[in-house]
Amino acid sequence: MSTRETTLLAQLRAVLGLTNTEIHLADTRIAQARTAAVRRELSANADRARARAKAIAAAIGELGGVPEVIGPFLGRAVAAVKTLAEQAQPFEEALLGDLTLEHQLLDRARYIKALATTTGHPEMVRLAERLITAHTETVDWLTTVLAEDALGGPAALRRTPLQAATGTAVKLFNLPADWSARGLDRAMDAVRTTGPALGELLAQGTHAGDVAVKTLTASRDAALATAEEVTRREGADTAADALRSVRAATGVLDPDELPISDYPELNLTEATTAIKDLTDPADIRAILTYEQANKNRQGVLTAARNRLTTIAKDITGIT
Repeated sequence: MSTRETTLLAQLRAVLGLTNTEIHLADTRIAQARTAAVRRELSANADRARARAKAIAAAIGELGGVPEVIGPFLGRAVAAVKTLAEQAQPFEEALLGDLTLEHQLLDRARYIKALATTTGHPEMVRLAERLITAHTETVDWLTTVLAEDALGGPAALRRTPLQAATGTAVKLFNLPADWSARGLDRAMDAVRTTGPALGELLAQGTHAGDVAVKTLTASRDAALATAEEVTRREGADTAADALRSVRAATGVLDPDELPISDYPELNLTEATTAIKDLTDPADIRAILTYEQANKNRQGVLTAARNRLTTIAKDITGIT
């Protein structure tokens, strides 16, 4: 075996180990899929990764190498450690870790193609091209998911509860220090004083679960609206924008606050057409959450998510 063939064998072994890690990470991500369609896509990706691992193992055998028995177990162990560690990270850091793995697989596949071409192994050139195509597609998909998350989502993958909490803590830590203290104080007063407080509701004997939840929700929504008004009046626009984002994220914007005129009166076709004209991700998210909280038309929700994906791809240059 020549020196280059020895290097080719070593690279195939390395890619096989990384692919085993990729398989188990894909299985983990299935539980984080936001929709059934994404879940099916992730399941299919995991199956394709298993097929690639089998093909890589066969290529190792053709070069005279002995297939690794412990490789899949090491891949599972690496994936398990990564999954455990990323629970203490913000969601985007976990995805960036996945993206790093895919870039490494892509770069090694390109190197394998060059080695296989030099050593005269056309079947391994074809295998390398297969790997290059697969990992390029995964890199583009993960990049789009990250961009969707940066735009405010909803991304194809959900945060785990711990990732959501960690991400919120990081954002709070990094909040700008130039908010108006007076405006924030007044906003907090508004939240505390608008509508009946929880203690008052309980004191009045409001024990019926559904009534209590609806009453408290209405009180919260009114408090948020008042807090936004107060902070904006006090000149704390950053705080006011944050409060508006909270209101938009919970689907409680008034119809006249929505970015599409007369939105509640639009039928399915009119709504989906109007969504395609939106260019601000915040506007799309506002429509998405409002629709979920009201008519919940699947065609409209899909159109909004697709529009966010299109904008994410435009930003990252993915076609």
